[in-house]
Amino acid sequence: MAPRGNRRITDVATLKAFGHPLRMKLYRALYIARTATASQLADQVDEAVSLVSYHLRKLADHGLIEEAEAQGKDGRERWWRPASDGISYRHEDFSDAPERVAAHAWVTRLLVEQRIELYRTFLDQMSAWSAEWTGAAFSSEYAARLTAAEVRELEGELDAVLGKFKERGEAATKAGDTEGRENVAVHLYGFPFRV
Repeated sequence: MAPRGNRRITDVATLKAFGHPLRMKLYRALYIARTATASQLADQVDEAVSLVSYHLRKLADHGLIEEAEAQGKDGRERWWRPASDGISYRHEDFSDAPERVAAHAWVTRLLVEQRIELYRTFLDQMSAWSAEWTGAAFSSEYAARLTAAEVRELEGELDAVLGKFKERGEAATKAGDTEGRENVAVHLYGFPFRV
């Protein structure tokens, strides 16, 4: 599949559609799987297939996911894939009205909560991972005195580095090099604070 770029959400209706707890989980699961059916995703999120199908259609209505080529022998199964290589949204696109600011803040908080839950799950299950993986896992915090322009530059450089590793992993997987490969989440935040 050719790269399709990142989708930047700028309208509040799409942001709200994405900002549903189950839809966020489904989008993440589909993003990791690259293609899946509602049944496969329902197993991952422990929900009814009919409910998952409904929420997948809502994500598709807003162009966040799309139908994919059938992968199995059963032509009745509907396959889905992300409609882009990722999604993003920025405060500046929602800062023109209080209700848009509130929607942006709500969706961002929900996303952070789900990311924290993902990390907590890793911490709770750490003993099930090998010493190699627990030794490789990291959690870091950096504090630097930067300008807003420097923070944007930092984001761009980190995005390039992470993109390089993502492409490397995808290419290796495509070539059959799957030994020792796991899904790895890297969560980075850059924000100002005062002490």
